[in-house]
Amino acid sequence: MVNQLSLEHGERRIRLSGMPGFTVMWIGQVISLVGSAMTSFAIMVWLWEKTGRATPFALYGTATIATTIAASLLAGALVDRWDRKLSMALSDMAAALATAIMLVLHSLDALEVWHLYALAAFTGFFGAFQFPALSAAVTLMLSKRHYARASAMRSMAETASGIFAPAVAVVLLRTIGIRGVFVIDIATFAIALAALLVVHIPKPQPVSEGQAGKESIWKESLYGLKYLYERPSLFGLLMVFFASNINLGFVNVLRTPLVLARTGGDEVALGIVKSAVAAGGLAGGLVMIVWDGPKSRMRGIFIGLALVAISTIAMGLGHNVVVWAVAGGLTWMILLIQNSFSQAFWQSKVAPTVQGRVFAARSMISGVTAPLAAVIAGPLADKVFEPQVSGGGLLGSLFGRVVGTGPGSGLSLMFVFSGVLALVATIVGYGVRVVREGETILPDHDAASASE
Repeated sequence: MVNQLSLEHGERRIRLSGMPGFTVMWIGQVISLVGSAMTSFAIMVWLWEKTGRATPFALYGTATIATTIAASLLAGALVDRWDRKLSMALSDMAAALATAIMLVLHSLDALEVWHLYALAAFTGFFGAFQFPALSAAVTLMLSKRHYARASAMRSMAETASGIFAPAVAVVLLRTIGIRGVFVIDIATFAIALAALLVVHIPKPQPVSEGQAGKESIWKESLYGLKYLYERPSLFGLLMVFFASNINLGFVNVLRTPLVLARTGGDEVALGIVKSAVAAGGLAGGLVMIVWDGPKSRMRGIFIGLALVAISTIAMGLGHNVVVWAVAGGLTWMILLIQNSFSQAFWQSKVAPTVQGRVFAARSMISGVTAPLAAVIAGPLADKVFEPQVSGGGLLGSLFGRVVGTGPGSGLSLMFVFSGVLALVATIVGYGVRVVREGETILPDHDAASASE
């Protein structure tokens, strides 16, 4: 694919495609992600100043995640019906509108906490369009050898925005205030939309798979789940990732309390570990930008899953900041690389005409793991593992020599158990032939189309 020039209404307009087009679109998304992350940080500060309680933070995040998961299947069906560019633009415009409403309400001194919950649900609903639309667009814009690189660039953008946006937001909040942050966020959405306008996203070629799923919008919404269930190679791989994502959900929830409990509340130690995690994510992205990945993506996926599980175990067995920082950094570096392999595999095997529905179903199943892990991890830590290990219970007598018996030792044991279970799930998954050999069992979508 090459850059294209089109002549419309007597004017010469640049239409970028291929990797140059994706890069322009990616730059726009990076700028927009930074703006969104700054607004999110500003909202967190405002919520704390307004309420002084932790519950509103959880409710705000839940409102976004819950509506995104609930809307995923419908969004996937609509993405396959609509133009990919329109779907992404709709998601960006909805987020910009929500920020504009916050700006107006705050300017009128009328912004309330419940407004934020409602707006979070609104942006979560339209945010469900972003992943399937972007994934399908990348498949159409790039050759297969660039799929993993494009996925890594997207993940690296999310990581970088999470690192730099809070620091920038702190400065902006002290100089131009929360309204200024809102205005900048709206401007970043405009930049992302402008970048989208100059990019050419080809339309998918019709294939039998896409036509088979064309029914009512509600039946189309369920087509992605049906598609996955009918393909054991994809469904089995998704189940392995489900187990791995539960493990990562535990890690995300428990990493901070683990470090603080085992260091006596040392914020510097926590900062070092968090920085190492972020650096690992960036390093993984840089690796994939210069590397196309292994010949066997499936082998790369399972090696990555195993290494992430082993890094989780190491995090639990560690007793000092160095081990936690190295384990955390390696986890996120490997995770980003392995996810890039996985995304490239899915984009190669699923026909572009049904990627909206299939990727939405995949996203919904994966998305459930974060809130599920959050709900399970807290009570398990507080009611079972911490009292049992640090309080001299049965688990302490069995595993105290390995993880210790002081504060946070129960959390350490949870990391070990979670990592072991994820490793077992990975080994079992690799032992299933239809999953292990999925790369050869399933034809690439372009090969399947050519045979029709």
